[in-house]
Amino acid sequence: PPSRSQPSDRLSTSRSLLYMGGLLSRRGASVRLASWNVAAVNNNPFEYYTTLADPRYEQLMVAVGELIDAPGERDVPVRSVFTQPMFEKLKASMAAQGWAGIDAVEEVWESDLASRPIVSGFLKDKEIGAKRLASMPDRFTNTINTEDGRTVCRPTVINNYDVPMPDGDAWFAQWHAFFFEAPLLVKAKSGAAAPRLPCAMLSPIKRSKYPALSEAEEAISLPLQLLCLAIFDAILVGLLNQLSPGAWHELKMSICEALVVSKAQRTIDVLQRPEYADVDLLFLQEVSGALVTALRAAPALAERFEVLEPRDCDAVRDQNSLILVAKRLLAGPAGEALSEVELGAEALSGAPVAEGDLCVFRARLELGGEGGATELLLASFHGDTNGLASTPVVSALRQQAAGLPLLVGIDANTYLTRDPKGGKKFVGDFVAECASGEAPLAHSWQGPPEGWQTTYNARTYLQAQLQKAAKQSETAAKGDKNPKDFLLFSPASFTVRSTTKDNTGERRYVEDMVFPTLQFPSDHGVLSTTLEVQPPRLSRYLRPSLLHR
Repeated sequence: PPSRSQPSDRLSTSRSLLYMGGLLSRRGASVRLASWNVAAVNNNPFEYYTTLADPRYEQLMVAVGELIDAPGERDVPVRSVFTQPMFEKLKASMAAQGWAGIDAVEEVWESDLASRPIVSGFLKDKEIGAKRLASMPDRFTNTINTEDGRTVCRPTVINNYDVPMPDGDAWFAQWHAFFFEAPLLVKAKSGAAAPRLPCAMLSPIKRSKYPALSEAEEAISLPLQLLCLAIFDAILVGLLNQLSPGAWHELKMSICEALVVSKAQRTIDVLQRPEYADVDLLFLQEVSGALVTALRAAPALAERFEVLEPRDCDAVRDQNSLILVAKRLLAGPAGEALSEVELGAEALSGAPVAEGDLCVFRARLELGGEGGATELLLASFHGDTNGLASTPVVSALRQQAAGLPLLVGIDANTYLTRDPKGGKKFVGDFVAECASGEAPLAHSWQGPPEGWQTTYNARTYLQAQLQKAAKQSETAAKGDKNPKDFLLFSPASFTVRSTTKDNTGERRYVEDMVFPTLQFPSDHGVLSTTLEVQPPRLSRYLRPSLLHR
């Protein structure tokens, strides 16, 4: 055995590596990343539970849940909220449109719908949901963006309509005028803009797609769906005016102001806070065109960042992934240091990736330390609802990187609980797949997956699909509380120094708080990580256990 005064070459090398590793951990360069699904604008301010300081909001949500759960004597017939005179006026207006089946719809009204209890017989009726008789027309007429730059809302509880509806008569006068009296300039199927009444924007419901629909119902689906939508809207207006007269509209407007009207500015406010002044690379998902404009117009952000968006931005769905790169890191002019990389359908192996969901750029950055500029592949990705596209997209990125260091901000839409049918992506499988094979990727999370949760939301009863709703006391059990967001990196090039998550805009996370809130405008938290840049000559000596310091 070697003497103490003359250590073996192996021991000498180990000590040298330990010394060099310690020196670089004190002096090594770092890069600060953040990933945030800023969330698309939700046209229904009441669809998900939120956290408001106003006690009237919680009182209203509890009252709605209790009424839906046990309506008792308040489960009155439909005709008491959507009255016979309302039906007669609607029938005449539908007939004036030349729609077929008006007499048959009147028969359905008289023999069935008019006498149904509003909660147990209509709102909670699973067949109405399966036939899409209320949710389909809501989809087409909830919020309409016109070609002359306006946003027009149907008079209903479940959108951003801002005119008070203190009773059923006031609501119906506004509702009827919306559908039958004021044409809107919208695109026709030919692509040309033309004035159309909102009632003409409805489409027949096909039995081939929704087999719960009978042949007779399919034949009259235009007037039948509009009648069901009128009943649905009338019930919600009546219930809220009964449970929270006057106050519910004030609450709705406060949510609309924070999460719709001022959503882009609230998002900018979070990004401009001192807590995020040190971010070098920012990966964003579900970014609207309005927010892209706001990002480029915000002086503090425009001065700091190059805003990168994919060439295939989706202006219709208006949800796109972006990358913001600190200008101080660029190794040369932006046009030379940054270039977009497009992954074709073949590379993505048929994964369900919508236009604008994936943003990939090759970048030459000055990350500090020795060796000069570093060439990397950067990617921001918004996965499908079930997370099934996440692994194929990450695999395609690893292949595209071809040995370059890779940094990815991703809303992977993974789930804490394994779906036995495989319909949703299990978080354990996702991280294992990222770490396996050639060019593995590590993630920045530390500890067990239960601490990685970046969403906490649940649907209320104030939306068109009651089968997806939960009472306020059931938000934890029935809500979406999952580890969805990740920062992925090449472990040969980086190690994790620290990681935080944030659902307040103050770089802190309040567990068991549903969000968005009036201060924090997204249903996803911000994930932030500081990575230490690892010199290539030492990276090969690092064990996986040393990747998280």
